[in-house]
Amino acid sequence: MVNYDILVRTQATPNPLAIKFVANCPIKLEGKATFVDASDTQGLKLADDLFVVDGVEQLHMFENVVTVTHTSDVDRNKLIEDVTSVLQTRLVMHDASFTLENEVRKKEKRTSRSPEIDEIEEILDRTIRPGLQADGGDIEIVDFKDNVVTISYEGACGSCPSSMYGTLDAIYSILRAEFHPELDIMIG
Repeated sequence: MVNYDILVRTQATPNPLAIKFVANCPIKLEGKATFVDASDTQGLKLADDLFVVDGVEQLHMFENVVTVTHTSDVDRNKLIEDVTSVLQTRLVMHDASFTLENEVRKKEKRTSRSPEIDEIEEILDRTIRPGLQADGGDIEIVDFKDNVVTISYEGACGSCPSSMYGTLDAIYSILRAEFHPELDIMIG
């Protein structure tokens, strides 16, 4: 049964294979969750049900947003209709305070990270992340060693052509200007 009190709107993203769904209720209260395929859901019912929708390849959840990355041959209108229906029927039972196993490991890793990573994170939080999140994606620092930062794109950014060029150039420019002029970046 569709709950019409739950409103869902869609937004286009720069990635032609991703759609951002914004609900009027929380989806993830703290942090973010990326599911690269259906085997990655750790039993989260909302994610399981979204992966049943024809064409869904990847999910990225944060705050009141689910970004769906889809196959190139899917009927986008049908996908939007089906994902919206899943959200309107399942969010009533969804626990937005869910925590995944990898989130616990990431929190533990954050408490022991270097001051350099903290500084890079602060720069990205202030300059890059707001734009990526507005487009239904994000960026994660995987590692920093020998003046090389390894990053990973999430959500809509993970398969977006502009992530590999325009966004990466912006990250280079900003981190070299604000952190270290000889910093290098790897995508991991």
